[in-house]
Amino acid sequence: MKHTAKDLAKTIGAIVEGDASIEVTGVAAPERASSSDLIFVDSAKHTARAESSAAKCVVLPAGLSVVGKTVLRAENAKVAFARVAALLREPSIISIQVHPTAVIGPLAKIAASASIGPYAVIGEDAHIGEHTQIGAHCVIGAGSWIGDSCRIHHRVTLYANMRIGNRVEIHAGAVVGADGFGYVYGEGRHWKFPQAGIVEIADDVEIGANSTIDRGSLDDTRIAQGVKIDNLVHVGHNVQIGAHTVIAAQTGISGSSVLGHHVVVGGQVGIADHCTLEDNSIAGAQAGIPTGKTIRSGQVVWGTPARPLDRFKEQYVWFARLPELGARIKKLEEELEAKLGKS
Repeated sequence: MKHTAKDLAKTIGAIVEGDASIEVTGVAAPERASSSDLIFVDSAKHTARAESSAAKCVVLPAGLSVVGKTVLRAENAKVAFARVAALLREPSIISIQVHPTAVIGPLAKIAASASIGPYAVIGEDAHIGEHTQIGAHCVIGAGSWIGDSCRIHHRVTLYANMRIGNRVEIHAGAVVGADGFGYVYGEGRHWKFPQAGIVEIADDVEIGANSTIDRGSLDDTRIAQGVKIDNLVHVGHNVQIGAHTVIAAQTGISGSSVLGHHVVVGGQVGIADHCTLEDNSIAGAQAGIPTGKTIRSGQVVWGTPARPLDRFKEQYVWFARLPELGARIKKLEEELEAKLGKS
């Protein structure tokens, strides 16, 4: 797909410096770019890479310059580059039309422009929206509703009655709607607590490969608009995740926890049950958040148990010095014992 530098600048709200008529067909890193690729630089230490690149067009923030290139001047070069990439790069095709090996319930409603891959199974009363692609070996449970322009990659499983919005992308191997881990103990055994809710996923959500999102127990599990979930993330039953929150790989969120909007969760974070991460809070990688804890709006926490970042750093410095302090204490004890022994 070809666009001129002028077209791209108009789309992303940038200012063109140089030849606005040059054509751009793709995006790349400076070292791998061809003359028609767009590149970006967001710090002075990388300007030499841009100048030596074959690319003719570069996205730059204010205060940086390169020689011999057409510049798209943008306030945030990386964001502008990502927006252009979404325009220039056509997504890979997951499926084309309805494959003859797909198994589709007679009462399922498949939009005319939707496509279903080989050996996919679409249950009774399922709804597949316009321009949605369902990959090979997917299972879409009975009564599930998938909106328009969704991309459901290979071997995704949706249990019955799930609700998926528009422009949702679910990567390979993800499972949406399995029973939550809900049991009560009595009479010497564990009794399964009802897992009767559903999962509701709003528009523009992306769910990584092999992630799992449990259905609600008596309530529903809800993921709001624009949430981005990395690979291998587990979301427990009744969890509520607010708009535009991002969650990195190998994070586990236990049942009935609530994450506000624009929350950032690093990799391998463990969130116990009934926790609250308020709007715009940040949990650093491998943080452990104990049952019922609230992380306040805008707060940054780290460590296990999670604590404010400044406090974590102070404590960690002392922790790192323990061998040194231990040696000093041992020496002082030996000196004291020697002094007491002489007296």
